[in-house]
Amino acid sequence: MFQLFALVIAVFTGIVFLPSAYALEAPVAVSVEEEEWYPPSVGPLTTWTAPFVEPGKLLIQPFVFYNRTRGTFDADGHYNKLPKGDRQSQYQEQLFVEYGITDNLELSGQVVYQQNMVKNEEGKAHARGFGDSYLYLRYLLNAESKLLPDIVGMLQVKAPTGKYQHLDSAKLGTDSMGTGSWDPGIGFIMTKRIKPFILHADAVYSFPQKVQIDGVNTRYADYLCYDLGVEYFLPKGFNLMFELNGYLQADTKQDGEMIPSSNTEYLTLAPGIGWSCDKLQFLLAYQRVISGINTDANDSVVLTGAYTF
Repeated sequence: MFQLFALVIAVFTGIVFLPSAYALEAPVAVSVEEEEWYPPSVGPLTTWTAPFVEPGKLLIQPFVFYNRTRGTFDADGHYNKLPKGDRQSQYQEQLFVEYGITDNLELSGQVVYQQNMVKNEEGKAHARGFGDSYLYLRYLLNAESKLLPDIVGMLQVKAPTGKYQHLDSAKLGTDSMGTGSWDPGIGFIMTKRIKPFILHADAVYSFPQKVQIDGVNTRYADYLCYDLGVEYFLPKGFNLMFELNGYLQADTKQDGEMIPSSNTEYLTLAPGIGWSCDKLQFLLAYQRVISGINTDANDSVVLTGAYTF
């Protein structure tokens, strides 16, 4: 997975810094000075975008996810289909907001409400509630030029607002809504225009803090999230989107002891189609977990829209 992450970043870097000798045959990177080409869009599904909202403006972006689990990836990365008759699904509603403080500084946050459903040989269960919440502070480190992309630094923290202990065994795990830990993190985001494409990439490294779960001192390992997204713009406000999203986390410790095979990895892909105007943007996407370790194999349909006040 780390090799894949390195390959993703290398591909992004190679596209952004195309040699000038190739410029006659490939799309030309459009500099801010040459042309103000920045078509509106909601951006990729998960990948961060570098551009900020204007100072004093507020962007509101709801998401609606329907997740269906088709199987699991075990500790060796092998896929196992759910047993016949088993069902596992989730509805998730997210609300993401951005507020522009200055041209170079932005504050944003996200809350999640989810409904989890399970049916298996042990029975049938359903639970709903808030998940963990996020707060982000982003700062523009470098404005896009002819050669360099927009580069943004980001500080984030995950707050444990979702239920994580005193779970009801009759709920079959559906009432688990969060991890219980405060997770500060740091990340970087890049965006580059190469008309008619806009390329996005990010990497965020998080440091979970120790938490006591039902009397057990628990320490989740640090984790890395990385994303690569590409938008292709069509006439009349339409655009196509494709992205890859990765996650890497080592084993968990409980009362100082490492829990074997508690590490998690996954890689998802997501194509989508969007429509946008200056004030309002929409995106409909399909997301699929294509590989992983100790994780569910999910298929998801996602609808999101954004409006700026």
